[in-house]
Amino acid sequence: MRLPGLFTVLLFFSLKVTGQADPPSAAEVMNDAFSIATKENKNVLLMFTASWCGWCHKMDKSINDISCKKIFEENYIIRHLNVDEQNEKKHLENPGAGEMKIKYYGEGQGIPYWLVFDKDGNLLSDSKIREKGEGQVGGINTGCPASEKEVAYFISILKKTSRMSEEELEVIRKRFRENDQ
Repeated sequence: MRLPGLFTVLLFFSLKVTGQADPPSAAEVMNDAFSIATKENKNVLLMFTASWCGWCHKMDKSINDISCKKIFEENYIIRHLNVDEQNEKKHLENPGAGEMKIKYYGEGQGIPYWLVFDKDGNLLSDSKIREKGEGQVGGINTGCPASEKEVAYFISILKKTSRMSEEELEVIRKRFRENDQ
């Protein structure tokens, strides 16, 4: 191999090694989450997010608030999948995440869009408030719960999918209501 050819090959591999790693696929993220959830006997809270999404950041800030973080960590394996990134940040998206969001009736719902699964991968709930009689396709995304109605729905889902006490649920209710200000 001539020197310019060798230089090109070395440059390619050095960029690949030192460059930012590609995000894991949605399947990899979920397989890891379900594996941990099985070991720890927890459910999985999955959030579809994007780097530019202010409400996604509010959701994370609320969950990770000092008053809430331990409660969520004791009850859920929390994971994020990046979707809907703008052109210059498309490389941040998890491969297969957009398709997964569509599979679970999140197309056109905006973000954050969240789902709760049991440790075996069965969907327990999603972030859509539905009127009586509306099926899986219907409903309106609560996103990051903020209004009284959105937070009440979120609390009802947490109550059904976790072992949180009434006191813990009240802490979360109060914190998420702060998002309405």
